[in-house]
Amino acid sequence: MAETTVVHLLRHGEVHNPANVLYGRLPDYHLSDNGRQMAETVAKAVAGRDVTALFSSPLERAQETAAPFAEIFHLDVTVDERLIEAENIFEGLSLGRGDTLFRNPRFYRYLWNPVRPSWGERYTHLVSRMRAAIDAARDAARGHEAIMVSHQLPIWTIRLAAEGRRLPHDPRRRQCGLASLTSFSFEGNRLISVGYSEPAAALVKRPTVPGA
Repeated sequence: MAETTVVHLLRHGEVHNPANVLYGRLPDYHLSDNGRQMAETVAKAVAGRDVTALFSSPLERAQETAAPFAEIFHLDVTVDERLIEAENIFEGLSLGRGDTLFRNPRFYRYLWNPVRPSWGERYTHLVSRMRAAIDAARDAARGHEAIMVSHQLPIWTIRLAAEGRRLPHDPRRRQCGLASLTSFSFEGNRLISVGYSEPAAALVKRPTVPGA
């Protein structure tokens, strides 16, 4: 029987963002105190797992989320550019409340194709780069477990692809909470299951900042 390998995709914790900006790939957005507690809570929850490889998006909030895992498992954090947040032309804009940004007429010209989507990185490109990153992590942790810290949209998109679902979706229906784990289990190179858990759910405040 082929060895079993588990790759956990971990969404970063809560970010300090009082202006409610869609920060995307912008620098200098760091975890809030609550976000750091989220990361520590998840790290403690998985402390008994057989984690032998640790990867992170290059963005600060992701690397800060990875830090307690590095300490617990005595691992270096490998930065993987493929785990970065999705491109988005609305980056840097204030989200306001609810979906007001998307109801503003001056932005309609960017919203013509939700299938692509026309306002940001193609879903198919997200799938391609995330799949490559997961394959590399699986190979690095063969027979053990790996943790990869990334962002909501990349994680949710690769999950949709793995489960054979349509990539275009309503962002409000994503199952990818702050500091959540989306876990891909493999026998050899074959994906056998996708799981989901929220070890830090008690620390999540509602409503959360969309995306990220």
